[in-house]
Amino acid sequence: MINFAIVGMGHIANKHIEAINNAEGANFFAVCDTNPNRLELITDPNVKKYTDLKNMLEENPEIHVVNICVPSGLHAPLTKIVAEQKRHIIVEKPMSLKLEDSEDMIRYAEENGVKLAVVHPNRFRPAIQKLKEEMDKGSFGTLSHANATVRWNRNQAYYDQAEWRGTKEFDGGVLMNQAIHDLDLMLWLMGPVESVQAMAATRLRKIETEDVAAAVVQFKNGALGVVEAATTIYPKNLEESLAIFGETATIKISGRTANFIETWDVEGVTEEDAEKLKNEIKADPFGKPGHQWIIEDMVAAVSEDREPIVTGEDGLAPVKLILAILESAETGKKVVIA
Repeated sequence: MINFAIVGMGHIANKHIEAINNAEGANFFAVCDTNPNRLELITDPNVKKYTDLKNMLEENPEIHVVNICVPSGLHAPLTKIVAEQKRHIIVEKPMSLKLEDSEDMIRYAEENGVKLAVVHPNRFRPAIQKLKEEMDKGSFGTLSHANATVRWNRNQAYYDQAEWRGTKEFDGGVLMNQAIHDLDLMLWLMGPVESVQAMAATRLRKIETEDVAAAVVQFKNGALGVVEAATTIYPKNLEESLAIFGETATIKISGRTANFIETWDVEGVTEEDAEKLKNEIKADPFGKPGHQWIIEDMVAAVSEDREPIVTGEDGLAPVKLILAILESAETGKKVVIA
């Protein structure tokens, strides 16, 4: 069994707990939070509780993996602590809010010989997996462009839940918090971005960061991309979608969350087969939870001594793109990504 500990008992920690408890080969061993009241939410007597991360790790050498679920601005310093204690790391998205912090996190893991995985669970949605298969087969021919859209609602009450929400130092805006999943998918499917031109604004929410953004990107392969992201949609989440357009295929994954196949037009695939695939996805649009995929993959990565499926470098790519979008929005100029 691989023993997991969680640091940070905020909302997202519940998904990690559920994933660990359901994952084959994983054991929920310990939890850490600086607020002792949050620790009382853990009722399992076999789970050890701590308010100090270093103490937890020093007292329990049998902990193999630490899941970092604290506010995003704290990911880098906690990754350093965990890596120096020679434990493997799963860190929530975004891996950090700064480019140098993301690069440092990768370096901490490499220097200490530990594995670093970043939580981008949407890669494991059944519809997205089918889309990835078509991309890998070359079904699109020459790629034309891609479109990533996040039209969601995060009202003021959402941001008022905690002081760190909506701040530049600890949280980030709609791009870092919501659209990063879709940007990760776009990069995973389309490849790296060469340049970006963007606009962003804070229109409706009383926060430091953007609540709406739009960008046009050019990929290194010459294809274009359009990004639209907002938490200003009234009165609830409207749409999350990812569309890829190519010489011989058009595929769009959409829905209130991007779990359903809206369009599947691929050269050589009959309408009957496309409809069959749509119904297959509709019957089980969520599949195994993405967090469980990440946990089980880390169990395998440790056991087999290999890299996780979603590496630190994978986590760095959307952070780099988002920072370029924000720079372009601030300067009004096209930004070339090194």
